[in-house]
Amino acid sequence: MKNLILIGIMLITAISFGQRRYKNITEKDGNIGIGTKSPDALLTVKGQIHAQEVQVDMEGALIPDYVFTSYFEGASEENPLYILLTLEEVAAFISENHHLPEIPSAEEIEKEGLLLKKMNMLLLQKIEELTLYTLEQQDQINALKEAVNKLQK
Repeated sequence: MKNLILIGIMLITAISFGQRRYKNITEKDGNIGIGTKSPDALLTVKGQIHAQEVQVDMEGALIPDYVFTSYFEGASEENPLYILLTLEEVAAFISENHHLPEIPSAEEIEKEGLLLKKMNMLLLQKIEELTLYTLEQQDQINALKEAVNKLQK
């Protein structure tokens, strides 16, 4: 965040002293735009950004530990409404909607864009769910192996 503010200050300074030199930089209502005449956030960039590293503040984000808490303890204080769907429910949802539950469709993303913090948390939730499905399937495989071994004896 400090880096973003510093960049903003540098851009405002550049705009103030060098309008002719930086024609693709705009300041409007305290917002800075690069490649756009109508910035709608503190810094709006219309185009690609190249960075070595990006740090996102996670304050206010709901980290999906509730997936494991709800699975092992029956419910989660962080997200009491969360329920792990069965694989059959997931399959039915995908068959009907052609995307994962809780993940926006391609059409929604094309129309509205996506928020990286929110999407990363949703993807982490899906990874945790996949881990639980895999562990359940491994338990089933182990039980089947044991049953086969008993039948072979």
